Amino acid sequence: MAKMKSGDVSTERENDELREIHVTLDFTPNALASLLYRQGDTIVLICVTKAPSLPRWFPRNSNRGWVHAEYSLLPGSTDSRFRRERNGAKGRTMEIERLVARSLRGAVDLEALGPIALTVDCDILNADGGTRCASITAANIGLRLAVRRLIASGECLPLEMRPTKEELSNGWTAPEMSSDERASHENSVMTNDVAALSVGMVEGNVMTDLDYILDSNADVDMNVVMTSDGGFVEVQGTGEEATYTREELDSLIDAATVGINKLHRIQTETLDGVN
Repeated sequence: MAKMKSGDVSTERENDELREIHVTLDFTPNALASLLYRQGDTIVLICVTKAPSLPRWFPRNSNRGWVHAEYSLLPGSTDSRFRRERNGAKGRTMEIERLVARSLRGAVDLEALGPIALTVDCDILNADGGTRCASITAANIGLRLAVRRLIASGECLPLEMRPTKEELSNGWTAPEMSSDERASHENSVMTNDVAALSVGMVEGNVMTDLDYILDSNADVDMNVVMTSDGGFVEVQGTGEEATYTREELDSLIDAATVGINKLHRIQTETLDGVN
């Protein structure tokens, strides 16, 4: 049984067409890396910052790093004011934060990153469907740019180039790395990119990149997170007062895979030649 429809589901996009994507890098100046990411009318501000130390629960002298994420809907991001979560993240927010963080960690070799803790903040300026997916796709761009800059500054080095405590106490300076060495280490830290996309069954059709209207009218909606080598981080699929067949499940995942491959190309093109 399909759920009650809540609006006009007509769209100018083809069923497999992504919403238009625009990326503005270094949107804010203080973060290690930042960007404004627009996917249709969903707008996300990403800021990546480096913590002064690893989390307290890390073992001493750890050689591996950590990537944490936070997610927030800003008050003006929805049609009625969204109240700030001043007493900590609520259930939905916490769920999305964990999804974004583990998706990013699925694309990062924490040993290759070294003893560095990064926080990726995802602030939704305007919500029009697919905010968690847009956050993951945009966060990956910001994270890769942050890693690239940490390598260039000598803060993120291959294990064999990292200083000992004695070297640090004796005024150690970071070694120079060639452009090829920097690129090689970046690809060691982030072997893959990660991106996410929402798909759904709307009036019997598989639709890609659901905006709010399509999502609210979908009989089945699904969020798919994939790495650029074709691995799955997460698949969240729900029948909204409806069931779906194995054939429909396969069609949804196939549509998501095609769309996510397009997102990976956009991620690569966005950072091509950027330092």
